[in-house]
Amino acid sequence: MSTKYPELINRFLRFVKVNTRSNEESETTPSDPKEVAFLKELSEELRSLGLSDVQTMPDGYVFAKMPANIDNADVPTIGFISHVDTADFNSENIQPQEVHNYDGQSVIKLGDSGFTLDPKDFPNLKNYKGHDLITTDGRTLLGADDKAGVAEIFALIDYLNAHPEVKHGALSFAFGPDEEIGRGANNFEVKAFGADFAYTVDGGPLGELEWETFNAAGAKISITGRNVHPGTAKDTMVNALQLAIDLHNALPADERPEKTEGREGFFHLYALNGTPDEASMGYIIRDHDREAFEAKKNLLIVAADELNAQFENPRIKVDVQDQYYNMGDVLKDKQESVVLAESAMKALNIEPKIEAVRGGTDGSKITFLGLPTPNLFAGGENMHGRFEYVSKQVMEQATDVLLEIVQEAAK
Repeated sequence: MSTKYPELINRFLRFVKVNTRSNEESETTPSDPKEVAFLKELSEELRSLGLSDVQTMPDGYVFAKMPANIDNADVPTIGFISHVDTADFNSENIQPQEVHNYDGQSVIKLGDSGFTLDPKDFPNLKNYKGHDLITTDGRTLLGADDKAGVAEIFALIDYLNAHPEVKHGALSFAFGPDEEIGRGANNFEVKAFGADFAYTVDGGPLGELEWETFNAAGAKISITGRNVHPGTAKDTMVNALQLAIDLHNALPADERPEKTEGREGFFHLYALNGTPDEASMGYIIRDHDREAFEAKKNLLIVAADELNAQFENPRIKVDVQDQYYNMGDVLKDKQESVVLAESAMKALNIEPKIEAVRGGTDGSKITFLGLPTPNLFAGGENMHGRFEYVSKQVMEQATDVLLEIVQEAAK
């Protein structure tokens, strides 16, 4: 157990055992009462730590502030942000298990579930020789995304409370709902948060420093067929499922998640339901390049239009909604936060891994709302499923980076 951050792992283990899975089908904000209850607990804990201006915003975010202990108007106000909800995977009765001094090569049994973490399947395990790991029992996700980030921010607060000799500027903290369903930060109140720039503590392995994300859209497609007896279907039946297949096949076969990497975008068919009479499809569309992103959305619409042209009345309806944009389009010209984080990591002998995220963070939306917000590593691996794990040592290093950022900014 860390002597520098004595409550870091205890808090993390306590936090992950609380089910805070968000609900994409809900129309409320936050999307699930479980998130509301957990955020209320966090707000009470923040008050117990002596933070000022602890408040719950209309969108569910809990804001808190720590005043500066240095009299220097040039020191920026820095924000740290994490989300409390977990992804669309079983989050009920999470039972973390601990593996001490992992040897970097053994197969780890995930409880009695029959599932394992095998370095042959997950080669990143070899990076954790000598580490103490926290895994799932194989039946749920773990929730390091992003309760590792939540616990690390709390550990920073603990440390600064215990060490008033550490000089820092004003700090703002935010804990929010619904990141995993892409709408948590839609109405983030930048002015009330009061930071000059911020960081989401929501990344993966050691050293991740991310200031570019995908541009993202979601597409919901409804298809109306005409179902008749298959024996007399010639020139009469319109099979909604077949139209769904035809639409999917009209998209580039190589632009799917399983065939792309790096800066390559994709169309991801995540839902297909229906009968010959009616069907529905769900896609997410991603690309780092804005022009390529717009072209992908248009390609889907054109493919549907071409299929609709076969019929007297349109059979396929496509609703495309933008979700977030590549924050790199803003941060490329506002690098102060990135440079500071990179410097902090190097001071700690952590090699920054600066790559475009093949995904998004709340920072994508918050950046476009006017607050530059790159993303820092929190330590999780294999997130969003039963094979998720995190290293205690990397969680401590993540907290070290937050502390170093605060100290360097105050110099």
